Formats: sequence, structure tokens, C-alpha cells
Amino acid sequence: MSEYKLEVTTDDTQNAGTWDQIFITLFGTEGQSERTELANFGIGFTTGKTGNYTMSTNLSLGKLLLVKVEKDPSLILPEDEWYFSKIVVTTPEGEAILFPCYRWISGGELVELRGGRALKAFEEDHPMLIDHRKQELILKKSFYQWKRLAEGLNHISHFINASELPAESRFSKSKSNQFFFTYFSGSELMRKGLLGSHEQWESIEDMKKIFTWKKTTMSEYVSEHWKEDEFFGFQFLNGLNPNVIKRCSELPPNFPVTEEMVKPFLKKGSSLQKELKKGNIFLSDQKKLEGIPTRAYNGEPLHVTPGLCLLYVNPENKLMPIAIQLHQQPSELNPIFLPSDLETDWLLAKMFIKNADSIDHQAVQHLLKTHYLAEAYNVAALRSFSVIHPLYKLLLPHFRFTLHISIRGRANLFGPDGSISKSSLGYDGQMVLMAKALSEMTYSSLCLPENITARGLESIPNFYYRDDGLKLWNIINRFVKAVVEYYYPSDSEVRKDTELQEWISEIFTHGFLGNTASGFPASFQTVEEVIKFITMLIFTVTGQHAAVNNGQYDYYGWAPSQSLLLVKPPPTTKGQSSMKTILDTLPDVEQTVIFSALVWLLSEKFTDEVLMGSYPDERFQEPALKQMMKKFQAELSKLSEAISTRNLQLDIPYIYMQPSEIENSIAI
Repeated sequence: MSEYKLEVTTDDTQNAGTWDQIFITLFGTEGQSERTELANFGIGFTTGKTGNYTMSTNLSLGKLLLVKVEKDPSLILPEDEWYFSKIVVTTPEGEAILFPCYRWISGGELVELRGGRALKAFEEDHPMLIDHRKQELILKKSFYQWKRLAEGLNHISHFINASELPAESRFSKSKSNQFFFTYFSGSELMRKGLLGSHEQWESIEDMKKIFTWKKTTMSEYVSEHWKEDEFFGFQFLNGLNPNVIKRCSELPPNFPVTEEMVKPFLKKGSSLQKELKKGNIFLSDQKKLEGIPTRAYNGEPLHVTPGLCLLYVNPENKLMPIAIQLHQQPSELNPIFLPSDLETDWLLAKMFIKNADSIDHQAVQHLLKTHYLAEAYNVAALRSFSVIHPLYKLLLPHFRFTLHISIRGRANLFGPDGSISKSSLGYDGQMVLMAKALSEMTYSSLCLPENITARGLESIPNFYYRDDGLKLWNIINRFVKAVVEYYYPSDSEVRKDTELQEWISEIFTHGFLGNTASGFPASFQTVEEVIKFITMLIFTVTGQHAAVNNGQYDYYGWAPSQSLLLVKPPPTTKGQSSMKTILDTLPDVEQTVIFSALVWLLSEKFTDEVLMGSYPDERFQEPALKQMMKKFQAELSKLSEAISTRNLQLDIPYIYMQPSEIENSIAI
């Protein structure tokens, strides 16, 4: 007789255990075992526990290939679901083989688990496994399908409701409960008479009534400093949208700023031309918003200004706005606003610049470049990779809850009736803007080192998004390099990996609509190309998403500073505004609190979050991979400590690229 020892682990997720009957069948190169029931008493299959069992066979089964796990309903207890984590089988020869599962199993369901070392398709050497892999991918392609959302936009998963997803891909029960509570937290606002009120704000101070108990250090700072030019400039580097500003060596011909206009705001004795040559002048240009349709408000179209803002790094190393033009084409009705103008004129001009910046942030930098791209990477991986593929094992933790939040977001946040669609653009305009941005997007713009260089921002001072982001990028790159080179010792192995090639082909076709001008790869030829792409992917779903998501309540929570909706036209002349103009331009009471509630939800911390670099599911058998993960985690921890130390010296700490504040996937 040959004995196989089994360690069967039930996940520690809420209600993961089962009292149902569990049956195991082992398949090897020399045969298969009997279908054997595992005794379900004592520890059994209770939440967070590991049960030990022994199976006997007449002869050794040879090299283990598959483990079949079946769950039959109990004869006396109600049917339940079981979250089965893994099984470790120790063979008669003493080899311990990991068979990961990490999924919910229902009554009457069976799963067949692959175990051992991660394998690429061309490394399979047994007919049973070759056929099993082929059938697995056929089933996955039929289950995960593509769907077109809108003309010119990348394709999305075909699921309409999150309930259609496998249970392990959906929010946990604890997260669902927290999400529900936060989403429907308008009771406080109702009691204050804010929801349902279509009155305009009577004073700036009245806005502090919103969420009196929901404050952050940063949201309080914003409410006190939102009018200041120094803080306005700071946000182009370290706010929610640090991806637009670029060094300006020559003024655009459609932005006729003169020496006389800006000389008072430059270093004494200097000039605009001198500062341009020194590299101290920067530009924010929202040209992409030109011609985008807006939604109607009270029967009239709203206004979004595709403005230009000129900024100057002064001798104190502070980035200061020195000129604003709200439309692309100069004219008498499109004046250039200056810091020396009437205070409310200058403030109003900055508000319209921030409104355009906010719309770009939400639609392009946040929704399109993180959520929608991550969904494309995710769906392509689910369709193209076998569960035993090394890159599937590597990437799956970075897709946790991504499909769920995308589906829910389209229904409740970004859809036609969602909160974001109440912005000045509205839903249709948002779709047009995203399609335009996708058509202009380049691969290099998503790779932070190239992005920073292309925008000429290598040396601008006090740019913490850049400083922390590049360090994070390099840490990810070293980790990815170690993993990829472990499994792909040569370029030829990359080229003959059919699943890898199908994955990148699907991303190119469905994620970037086959746009060759974008520079996105349609195939991989070298190991270096794979390393770069996966580095970009992990950076996007961790650090980049955190940078554009986690501070939303900090910055949007105070509406005058940064509003997605402005209800009056932009100024066309100078000297006609007042504080009443400012208040009349801001959204009404109800719209303001709806946006505040939304960004509260999007910035919320959930109790079951998995931090960057954490891999709680044991999917790799290889000790070398576990060591790589430990090194990765150690480097992330060291960066977190360095950022914390640096932040102690800053008036405005920058925490959004701190690994201890970053989730491992786009889960909100």
C-alpha cells in the first residue's frame, strides 16, 4: 500500500467553512486513486483551519498530475459554500506538492487542481495535462468575454452585474457591508437639510457644514489655503493630477503672454525669456477638452474651459501661477488673467482651470488610465493564461476585486446616472473625452520614467509624486525582473510562449484598439519587453491608482478648491466679479454634497484591504519565488519608512505613493 498525506486548508474568510461531504481523487502518471471521502468532524473544514488526512492506494500513482475535489451536500444540514484555499499532498516518496485553489465551491461542484511548479504551455509533457490545459482555456474564453462600451473606447468585460462574477472575484461580505454603509451615508446630510436643497450657497463658511465629523488633516488644510497661489501651484505636482504639467521652453503661439504681463511675478531683474531658458517656466494645457460636448443645466449647456496656465518656479522653489487663459484661441473675450487682477477675477480663473483639471483627472487619469486599462489587462489574463502559468500566478493578486469595482462603478458612479456624470461634461461628454484621450495615449506615457523625462520634469523641486513614484517603479522593476528572468531565461522562451503572446495580443486589440501609433506592444519579442510591460502594469494598479484615487476626499471634499461642476459661464472680461459671482458659479447645495459623498466613498479605507506587496494566497511552489517576494516586501517597507521620515519635514506631507498606504490592486 502507498500512503498519501493531505493537508487541506479552509480560508479564513468569513463563513468559509463547510459541513458538507468532501471527496478527493488523485491522478498520477501511473493511475488514479479511489474517490475518497475526507472525514468532516473535529476541525474538519472550519474557517481558517487545516485538516490532516491520509489516503491509501494499492500502488504508487507515479508523478502527481491533478487533484479532483468534489463537494456533496450534507444529508442532514443545509447546503453551504466552502472557500477552499489549498491542499498540500505529500507523496510516498516524501515530496510535498502544493495544489492551490482559493475559490468558493458549491454543493455538487467539482474542481480539478494543478499543482507543483508553474509551467508555460510548451513545458507540458503529459497528454492528460496538455488536454486539461486546452479545455481549461476553452472554458475560460467562453466565460470571460469582451464587450464594447462606446465608440473609440477600450473594450470591457461582458458582465452586467457583479453577481455574475465568480464568488471569489466579488467583494468580500465585510467589504460589501462597509461599501453599502458608506454609499448610503446620506442620512447625516438629510438631517442637515443639505440633500434635496437646490439653493445656492450663501457663504463659503456654510460649506463647512458638510460632513463635520468626516475630516482629514489634508481636507482641513485645503479649506484654509485653497485661495493661495502657492497651494494652487503645489497641486500640479503633488495633488490628484500630477500628470499634465510640463516644462515650457517656448510659449505656445495661442497663449500670447507678454513680458510686461508677468514681469512683476518673476525674480527681480529677470525676464520671461530668461526664465524660459533657465527651465523655470511650466505649462498646464487642457487642449484635449476643446470641442468636447457638455451637458445641459437649466436648459443651457454648461461650460468646460480648455485652459492654459503658465507657472513659474520662483527663487524659493515654489511653483506659482503667473498667467491664465481659459480658452485655446486668444480674443478680446478671452483675456489673460494675472495675479495682479481683481482678487475674485483671479480666483474665478483658477477655479475654471481646476474644474477642467478635475474632469481630466476623473475621466482620463483615474477612470481610463487605471480602472479601464486594469480591466483590459485582467480580462485578457483570465482568457489567455492557464492557472498554472507563472505570470498568471504573479498577476492574479494584482487583479483582486478589479472586475467587481469596474462593474459597480459603471452602474453607480461613472454610468449615465452616476455621480460623476453630474459633472460639467456629463456622461456623453465624458465618453467622448475618454475616447479622444485613448486615441492619443502612448505606451511611454504610462511608464513613469519616460513620462517624467518627456515632460521635462526631472529636476523641478518639491515634486514628491515623481520622487516617490520613481523609487516605487524601480522596486517593482527589480522584483518583476527577478521573476520573469527566473521563468524566461532567454528571448526564445518569450517568443514561443503562446499564452503570453495571446495575452498581449488581446490587450493590444481590446485595450488599445490596435493603435500601432501608440507604441503599445502587439507581441513580445524579448525578456526585457515583458519585464517593462509587467512593471508598468503593477505600477498602474498599485502606486499610480493610489496617487489619483486615495486623496480624493482630501482635495475634492472642499468644493470651492476643486469642483467637477461649475454652473455659470467663465468670465470674459475683468473687473466685474465679486464673491457672490464665486458662490453663484459653484454647484448648488445638493450637488455639492453629492460630490462630497462620492469622494468620501472613493477614499474610504476598508478593513479587508490587501496592501501592496502582500501575497496572502500561496500560489507558488518554488522557494525561489517566495524569497523574491520577501525581498520585494522588504524594499517596499524600507521605502515606506523613508517617506514617513521625509514627510516629518514637510508642511504638506505626500503619502499617496507610500507603499504602506497602497492597495495591491484596484479594489475601490
